[in-house]
Amino acid sequence: MERAQFEAALRRDGYLEIEAKTLEPRAANGDHGHHFSVRGLVTAGAFIVTRDGLARSYGPGEIFEVPEGCLHNEAVGPEGASIVVGRKY
Repeated sequence: MERAQFEAALRRDGYLEIEAKTLEPRAANGDHGHHFSVRGLVTAGAFIVTRDGLARSYGPGEIFEVPEGCLHNEAVGPEGASIVVGRKY
């Protein structure tokens, strides 16, 4: 999916806080939850989300989601990652 399409879909679905991030490689950051829902698009590298004990690696063009309050952790692959992420409060 193209970034512009993704951002338009985020806005349509109520994800009004949108930002692009470049992330350095790192191990998982520990289980945590958010007081908002997250939807993200990986534009480069690998972003790994672990939910319910299952790790899934997302690559360029793939979309990940974490519902509000869902315990999860996040890691970044060895080459780092670039993502566009939206938050819905």
